[in-house]
Amino acid sequence: MSRMKDRYTMPIPDDFHAHLRQSEGLIAYAKGHAGQFGRVLLMPNTLPPISDVHRLEAYRAEVERALEALPDYARFEPLFTFKILPGMKSADIEALARAGAVAGKYYPSGATTNAADGPRSFDEVEEALSTMEALGLVLCIHGEDPEAPVLERERAFLPSVEKLLARHPRLRTVLEHLSDAQSVRFVEHGPENLAATITAHHLLFTIDDMIGESMNPHLYCKPVLKFAADREALRAAVLSGSKKFFFGSDSAPHPREKKECDASASGVYASPSALPALVSLFDALEGLDSLIPFMTEHGAAFYGLPPNTRTLTLARNSWEVPKLLGGAVPMCAGQWLEWRVVQNEGTFMP
Repeated sequence: MSRMKDRYTMPIPDDFHAHLRQSEGLIAYAKGHAGQFGRVLLMPNTLPPISDVHRLEAYRAEVERALEALPDYARFEPLFTFKILPGMKSADIEALARAGAVAGKYYPSGATTNAADGPRSFDEVEEALSTMEALGLVLCIHGEDPEAPVLERERAFLPSVEKLLARHPRLRTVLEHLSDAQSVRFVEHGPENLAATITAHHLLFTIDDMIGESMNPHLYCKPVLKFAADREALRAAVLSGSKKFFFGSDSAPHPREKKECDASASGVYASPSALPALVSLFDALEGLDSLIPFMTEHGAAFYGLPPNTRTLTLARNSWEVPKLLGGAVPMCAGQWLEWRVVQNEGTFMP
């Protein structure tokens, strides 16, 4: 790390939770990560889901085509996951591991976008989980109980995770996109094989930003934004330097018409502005020294990946976040951010 008053150079960060979507959307949304992240862990809840080797290889080819359209400096390394579905056998998991998947994603049935086909309990996928544990694959969990009230869904799911961890003490497990102070404490006091991702939007905003003065559908996500006390617990966790917490944007773009409608889709398109917004936040909190381990070290170590050797520089040069990118409204759209990413070709703008 090197830091001057108006410039900040750091190892290029990783994003351990992102959605690039499919087809033309994928090409547009890959640009949101371009030049800002070294590795990006891609979620598998596409249609059809990435749940076997054929679909994994097809999606990898689609992602590679999108990356080829980017300049060299803007390309990132995609990391692939598979969706854990009822009925999966050990042979299925072994084949996905050989094909290069580094993690499996557990979506409780009905918990979020394209999750209707998910398991109703961990018991339904015990064979898959046991095989993942034996192979050293990471289990990523969307930790919400869809039967609970919406503001309580994350904490209501914690007892299920506690039982899972007792049954699989060697299974590396990530609770994704923490939003609740109780979940922070659960991870802090959990075993070494338990970690969590935290998003930029859960660190920046609360439920009042989403529905306080007027409804902002572009901040509607799952798990939903919580209260100021929850946000403070998340900030304290990342500023603490604990290796249990690392960055995952959960960048989940939807076309504007799917957000500004009678039944808004859940998801925040975070990737274009997440890094500059977090540098501004950590700078304001006098915590820039905590930003690097949170965004560049802890996640790589948990996944057993080497440190990134590339660096990037941000300049204190205010810019307005575009109101529309690739047909989607990015996080902080229309707002002015103090920091921006600089590339060899000049200042990077999404």
